[in-house]
Amino acid sequence: MTRKFWRWTRNETPDSFGSDRTLYLDGEISDETWYGDEVTPQVFKDELNSGKGNITLWINSPGGDVFAAAQIYNMLMDYPYDVTVKIDALAASAASVIAMAGTKVCMSPVAMLMVHNPATIAIGDSEEMQKAIDMLSEVKESIMNAYEIKSGLSRNKISKLMDAETWMNAKEAKKLGFADEILFTDGTEPDDDTKEPDDDTEIEMLFSRKAVTDSLLSKLIPKRKPEKKTATVKAADLEKRLSLLSH
Repeated sequence: MTRKFWRWTRNETPDSFGSDRTLYLDGEISDETWYGDEVTPQVFKDELNSGKGNITLWINSPGGDVFAAAQIYNMLMDYPYDVTVKIDALAASAASVIAMAGTKVCMSPVAMLMVHNPATIAIGDSEEMQKAIDMLSEVKESIMNAYEIKSGLSRNKISKLMDAETWMNAKEAKKLGFADEILFTDGTEPDDDTKEPDDDTEIEMLFSRKAVTDSLLSKLIPKRKPEKKTATVKAADLEKRLSLLSH
């Protein structure tokens, strides 16, 4: 793995949520080698279980490997103490799945949470394409489980939110049940405890599949290595060197 995307700090005194340790998830989740690597998940698990007590998890991530996110989600859900998630600026895609493992999910008033359908790149005949479609459908169902457990929304509504690539600010995420609290407020903001009705009414959203497509294509197309510069020798100089070699 070229970059470790998490880090731990130990608090000298417990924070306001009673946490002795703080975990930071920054940037892309598993940029290369989590999937199929038995070492990296074990390292994360060992570090998680190296201490006891409540932990605070700060997230600022555009997402990444859905399988890495699934394992981290499972580890946090299995952790026997409280996990307070604080979304710093962004919890998008796979990072939003990890956020759902929080005993309490808090968002900065300027943070965003994004949910969308899983995506991949497939090459082959129609049979291979159908396998890819079936796989993505199952991955979507598994992701919906995490959103459903946390938000309490119907699977139908969650599916529509994912279909539309939905971006939620802190108030919208709290209204829909994806977040429990907005950071740095006194809890008196309008409609503080009003949850969005679980129906099929549309909500305001931002929509863009281009960013997802561009990200996938950037991984598919290998980066060009810089061309090596070759030294140039004048013809006259070359003739002199050859004449020296002949004696």
